[in-house]
Amino acid sequence: MATLVRWEPFRELAALQNEMSRYMNGLLEGNGQATQSWVPTADVWETDDEVVYAFDLPGIPEQDISVELEDGALTITAERTREHKVEDGKYYRFERRFGTFSRTIGLPQGVGEEAVSAKYEHGVLEVHVRKPEQPKPRKIEIGVGTGHKTIEGKAEQK
Repeated sequence: MATLVRWEPFRELAALQNEMSRYMNGLLEGNGQATQSWVPTADVWETDDEVVYAFDLPGIPEQDISVELEDGALTITAERTREHKVEDGKYYRFERRFGTFSRTIGLPQGVGEEAVSAKYEHGVLEVHVRKPEQPKPRKIEIGVGTGHKTIEGKAEQK
């Protein structure tokens, strides 16, 4: 009995990209590099008042993590070091990434230093960014002949 399998070209493309990435990383591992760059996973969500960025940073002491705000960009940097040395040369596989990473995220215009806070708990760094105040509509007096007419603006939620 034959089995019919649906061909999904995008899944095949993603699998190929993943395999090529693993292959290229494998080439870099063999050239004597002691550390490699890595990018931790991140989640981003929004509440009514803030945007929250959460980064998985397991095994990194809090003092090795830096959160900086400069020119409307939030930069998170950290370094994870390899703690176990290979004495007898019997390691078969290195999959966990070590080294320094840096990730920069653009923030909305008007976000100041006082609007950013961070906490680190159980290997997860959460950066909370309060949303900036939105300009409120204002009334403008328009002169019509000898009298004035008031036009009122209304804010719409999107």
